[in-house]
Amino acid sequence: MNVNVQKEGAKLILGVEGKLSTNTAPALEKAMKDNVEGVTELVFDFEKLDYMASAGLRILLSSAKIMKKKGSMKIINVTEPVMEVFNLTGLSDVMDIETI
Repeated sequence: MNVNVQKEGAKLILGVEGKLSTNTAPALEKAMKDNVEGVTELVFDFEKLDYMASAGLRILLSSAKIMKKKGSMKIINVTEPVMEVFNLTGLSDVMDIETI
């Protein structure tokens, strides 16, 4: 998995590529925590994300908790296989998610 970090003022975009699994999730968590200072808008771009395990969901939930106090969070360019995970867990009803 690769994480592409883009910071545009108070907006942080984390582009995630590959598979977000138990083994790779700590890298995404670190990228978020290392760059979230001063951020009021957090965007996860999942256009190139092929797979997401429950460890990825945990990071998204903890990120949402952090951003609830600081501003907003959304997940964009979600592919069909990853959207299926959001739908099965019910997170599609509580998170700001945009599909491709």
